[in-house]
Amino acid sequence: MDEAMIFEDRVQAGQQLAQMLKSYAGRKDLVVLGIPRGGVPVAFEVAKVLQAPLDIFFSRKLGVPGQEELAFGAITSGGARVVDQDLVEELRISEEEIEQITEGVKHELERREKLYRGGRAPLRVEGKIVILIDDGIATGASMRVAIKALRQMKPSRLIVAVPVAPASTCHKMKAEVDELVCVSTPEFFYAIGQFYQDFSQVTDEEVIDLLHQSAKSVASTHGSSALKREAKDRSVA
Repeated sequence: MDEAMIFEDRVQAGQQLAQMLKSYAGRKDLVVLGIPRGGVPVAFEVAKVLQAPLDIFFSRKLGVPGQEELAFGAITSGGARVVDQDLVEELRISEEEIEQITEGVKHELERREKLYRGGRAPLRVEGKIVILIDDGIATGASMRVAIKALRQMKPSRLIVAVPVAPASTCHKMKAEVDELVCVSTPEFFYAIGQFYQDFSQVTDEEVIDLLHQSAKSVASTHGSSALKREAKDRSVA
């Protein structure tokens, strides 16, 4: 695209993304996963339009010591990890530092997972069409480790969907998934927040509330059969 699209907020971004995914609406083998925290409001809007169950999938970057915004890798709550060895060698990050940072991030992901789900098991994704959503992709490190982890769970189809990502990142990532959906792919990309008028931080309470709202919506739309199916999916996870 010649000009980068500016979204009002994550809600509007999710609504626009949902329109690009409408061909999946109403499928019983569909699961929408949002990457907390920023990806959840976007995923909520998509799940609502597609009438699909919503869950969370954790993927968080591993920050360079003293430059935490710069990622040398990423990890998921399931333990999958990707490390940029070239960057690690260039910045001389030791194995001890890598393990220490990894453990710290792992503990935080476990804490948040327990907080957000309230003891519920994650939805089963094996044999399902999975749409993995974040509020944007920058370098792609966190998304790549999420893709790697989800592939191990054997979904029938894995789709990554985001409102915005650099054209170069999208080009590289297309080969890693069955489908990549992106509303805006600007050539000039500094940070995800530059494409949102409101990019305020999403709170833990907002994530919990959206997950509850989505569960209620699916139940009211599909009735008791949806609740039984979701309970089965979670029990197998």
